[in-house]
Amino acid sequence: ANSLIRQPQINRTHLQEAGLTARQAERFLQLPAGVLDETLRWLELPQHHFLCADSEIYPPQLRAIDDYPGAIFIDGDPACLHTCQLAVVGSRSHSWYGERWGRLLCESLAKSGLTITSGLARGIDGVAHNAAVSMGRKSVAVLGNGLAKIYPRRHAMLAENLIATGGAVVSEFPLSTPPLPQNFPRRNRIISGLSKGVLVIEAALRSGSLVTARCALELGRDVFALPGPIGSPGSEGTHWLIKQGATLVTTPEDILENLQYGLHWLPTTAENSLYSLNQDEAALPFPELLANVGDEVTPVDVVAERAGQPVPAVVAQLLELELAGWIAAVPGGYVRLRRASHVRRTNVFV
Repeated sequence: ANSLIRQPQINRTHLQEAGLTARQAERFLQLPAGVLDETLRWLELPQHHFLCADSEIYPPQLRAIDDYPGAIFIDGDPACLHTCQLAVVGSRSHSWYGERWGRLLCESLAKSGLTITSGLARGIDGVAHNAAVSMGRKSVAVLGNGLAKIYPRRHAMLAENLIATGGAVVSEFPLSTPPLPQNFPRRNRIISGLSKGVLVIEAALRSGSLVTARCALELGRDVFALPGPIGSPGSEGTHWLIKQGATLVTTPEDILENLQYGLHWLPTTAENSLYSLNQDEAALPFPELLANVGDEVTPVDVVAERAGQPVPAVVAQLLELELAGWIAAVPGGYVRLRRASHVRRTNVFV
């Protein structure tokens, strides 16, 4: 951004050297003449930032997506964009069920160290941000409009509190851009792009929340869904996601266990010792047996054959591994849980 400001006249070459694509540079050059002056005045405040894609502090997680923003406006601390983030999205017209469980999950996840990222919209977005702020933890809000005005206006105080607790409000749109409908799908890709995974609390079958989940899937990020009451329109989207393979969530641990290998900073406390990255600290029962349980369904007799042990002994050991949370019993045998993905498989014949 500083290199652009120093230019007496900005052209397409300057913009592309700053990290913008040809299309992004063309759109920048079509902005009204007063936009740059407005931006310079806005940047005079120390908490306001403008990051081009070539900046060393541009979030690498966001830079990894195909259609990354050429530049982003930030009100707050840019460092929070480099923390491990979980996107939380859902219905604007949430139920008491969605509000209750969304709040409880987000409070616990924020307390565990995750940064809660959402869109500052009415409904579940607001529930998620408020939960993180109430714990004094970081939260990131990505807007579908410019940062000159907070939308919706009822969340202006929430945005201030979010910034005060070390979070940030982010947008790729020029400062005075209104909240146009076409902006929100673009906003959703940034929410998923910044995050390690997306948790959907409540969603109809046709909703922006499913757009965010789809963006996450395309990026190879984890998708989590909270099951809801049968027959509720807000449950249709989350139930559909679960049928498509999203991780069903009933406790914060369902998310933390899936994301644990990205959470290098998670504190090793008594209440959180399960999620220590140093697996050597935790006793690993029967490693030679665990190494022969695959990510696919593995029958007991196959495990016994691979491990070279009698079936009765293997059954007892598999039960201990299941109780310790390393594997799960499923129809037809056992599968290895992600917690055990670091254990190398041996004697695999399939």
